[in-house]
Amino acid sequence: MSKLPDTPSTVTPALPDGYADWLKQLKTDIARAQQRAALSVNAELVQLYGRIGRDILQRQEAQGWGAKVVERLARDLKDAFPDMRGWSSSNLKYMRFFAQHCPEGKFGQQPADQLPWFHIVILLTKLEDAAEREWYAAQAVRQGWSRTTLELNIKNRLHRRTGVAVTNFETRLPSPDSALANDTLKDPYLFDFLGLGDDAHEREIEAGLIRHITRFLLELGAGFAFVGRQFRLEVAGDEFFIDLLFYHTRLKCYVVVELKATAFKPEHAGQLNFYLATVDAQIKAEDDKPTIGLLLCKKQNRLVAEYALSGIEKPIGVAEYQLLRDLPETLGQSLPSIEEIEAELAVDLRDLDEPR
Repeated sequence: MSKLPDTPSTVTPALPDGYADWLKQLKTDIARAQQRAALSVNAELVQLYGRIGRDILQRQEAQGWGAKVVERLARDLKDAFPDMRGWSSSNLKYMRFFAQHCPEGKFGQQPADQLPWFHIVILLTKLEDAAEREWYAAQAVRQGWSRTTLELNIKNRLHRRTGVAVTNFETRLPSPDSALANDTLKDPYLFDFLGLGDDAHEREIEAGLIRHITRFLLELGAGFAFVGRQFRLEVAGDEFFIDLLFYHTRLKCYVVVELKATAFKPEHAGQLNFYLATVDAQIKAEDDKPTIGLLLCKKQNRLVAEYALSGIEKPIGVAEYQLLRDLPETLGQSLPSIEEIEAELAVDLRDLDEPR
């Protein structure tokens, strides 16, 4: 009998031991290298803009340069570097403004070149106070805010609302967990994106928050992961339902959120304390940290809330929510708006504003 010719094998050869782990590590290393390269390019660009801004300032002071000279410089730079964007007269004005207000290239202690250029422009044009600029710059770097998120947080006065909720964290959580948890909460929370009036019921608000879960998570802040709505608990045959359950990836704990369409009452804290004890007993894993409660009320008397929480065993925060905005809008600057400069630059912001 004649031997059949060999046929090419379609079986994938076995991978050597450790190959999968090695490939995973390589992917991580390459991604980190790409990120470092992008950050390096961004830092060079911001530093270049700072030098150009300082030159313009110095020459204006020494030689009395006016707006026409800046416009001429913009045209000459466009002609010299036709493939490089960023040489509009508006952007040159921003460079000068940057050099004037950040002569050392920093927002306080925060190096400006750790931020994309348009983040810097927003900080310069949307904020007048140096301390506020430093706070938002540091938060943008630490939490990797996109340009849109930075703009929204400035508009919503985040710096005035962070870490001011009434809590018992200092006595119920160990340090530094207590400080981190406290800084995670706000007061008030802004739910104006729901389009509801002040007479809305709890279930309406709850349903609206789920429909707009992306906006809700953005308002809650970084680290919140949604677990469930009307999350069922059973204790000795009795059923109980948590309004909203989250897991916080930075605090490493579950967060129970209860909504009240009324003013805060001490008995609300007792109910939430029971939910936290149940979650800790039935859901919390051994390596999870103690579950935290957030009670969102239409109104609160801070002293009443403080007294109520002082006798509560579990870590709880109490804050108000607003369905209708009553925070003032930020003041505009006399410089061109960021929309105007974007139009002149004709830059695809998706290329300049990579996730950080």
